[in-house]
Amino acid sequence: MTSSPENSAEKSADPVDSLVLHATDNHVSWITLNRPEALNAITPDQRERLIQHLSHASCDPDVRAVVITATGRGFCTGADLRAGPSAGGSGAGERVAGDVARVIRLGAQRLIGAVLDCEKPVIAAVNGTAAGLGAHLALACDLVLAADSAKFIEVFVRRGLVPDGGGAYLLPRLIGPQRAKELMFFGDALTAADAARLGLVNRVVPPDDLEKTARDWAERLATGPTRALALTKQLVNASLDTDRTTAFAAEAAAQEINMTTTDATEGVAAFAERRTPRYQGR
Repeated sequence: MTSSPENSAEKSADPVDSLVLHATDNHVSWITLNRPEALNAITPDQRERLIQHLSHASCDPDVRAVVITATGRGFCTGADLRAGPSAGGSGAGERVAGDVARVIRLGAQRLIGAVLDCEKPVIAAVNGTAAGLGAHLALACDLVLAADSAKFIEVFVRRGLVPDGGGAYLLPRLIGPQRAKELMFFGDALTAADAARLGLVNRVVPPDDLEKTARDWAERLATGPTRALALTKQLVNASLDTDRTTAFAAEAAAQEINMTTTDATEGVAAFAERRTPRYQGR
């Protein structure tokens, strides 16, 4: 996978910009992990840059969809433990009580939260192995595309660790507690086809078709009613954590807010006039 055309890419002297490529094209923010020699294991600097790009996408009205992908054979093999505990995993080293929880809370969990809380739809285009935090990064996205050569691995048990980066929160909600425990207890590699069968992946495509499919999906989302999509994302993400009364109240409030947008006015008018709506993301 590559980022969008060079002439639209952000340029900076910051070395981390070569490790997290970024470009905006047709209202789509492309975020590309670029440490192929390390199978895109995430360093602390990369993690912070990912969070920064996702935060910027939320508040930039010209960004209407996001794609997270990677270069090389791996999508992301988790936090780079060699970079030290601040990478967001459970790295070794002398510590006192509370250090590990703080590192995870401020590291891996912030990254996953940034994906879940992004106010634009986020697509994961998984080009290769997604393991540990890398798997959770993909599964936190709103839609997941995977090359048929990709694999998903809950690798924590292989290292004697508890899943972090939101894994025990995400997986039961996606596939139920029994399947989630199976993946987390054994740590076996899950093929892209099996991940799709379980409901972790929306679509599996040949590797050569991954970028095109991601681009098609993202650009379709980028022409949609952006605020309605953001509110829909919030409702769905909160739905499994609340009761019916609260969920219904949130739904009504979301529609109340949405009806103040230009896109809602356009959508209703287009329906009445029997024409295709022209959404502006506002």
